[in-house]
Amino acid sequence: MYDIVKNIYEEVKRRCMLPSNVYGIGAWDHHIELVYKIANNIYEEYGANQKIVALASLLHDIASVTDKSYTEEHHIIGAKIAEELLKKYNLSQEEIDLIKKCILNHRGSRVAKKTTPEEICVADADAMAHFYSVPSLLRMVYVEKNMSIDDGASFVYNKLERSYNKLSSKGKEIIKPHYEAAKILLKK
Repeated sequence: MYDIVKNIYEEVKRRCMLPSNVYGIGAWDHHIELVYKIANNIYEEYGANQKIVALASLLHDIASVTDKSYTEEHHIIGAKIAEELLKKYNLSQEEIDLIKKCILNHRGSRVAKKTTPEEICVADADAMAHFYSVPSLLRMVYVEKNMSIDDGASFVYNKLERSYNKLSSKGKEIIKPHYEAAKILLKK
């Protein structure tokens, strides 16, 4: 398992470092790697398969960092890219299909029925990452979006509120202290 995860880790990081990735290395440092670390810390609590969760969490945003035009449909295109990458390894089609399902269903804005522990774990880790990367969200609103202090704080507060509401009950239990702290910090 270690070799495939290591290779996919390096491939995703490599794509994040390319000039064509409009989100910059921050997409890796402040999101993808963070989702991967969170998922690897919580998979047992979900009764999920570690290899599936590790690979799906690394690949969940592969399309967005590969080509900005893929962002809106990154879950669909990402599942296809993942299958292409994963076919190089000794994975069963069942494992590849489950990883693709995790990628397809990770988006909180696209509410899809998650039927496996792996899908729930990866989707929750993706949402939880926002609570561990509040500084990058603040940078986005103040530097990239050039928002006022109040508008930026409100934007981040609302994003975290949406992320929290999309979590499973287990995810909410895990992240609740961070959610409460963010509400205190950002609430007017």
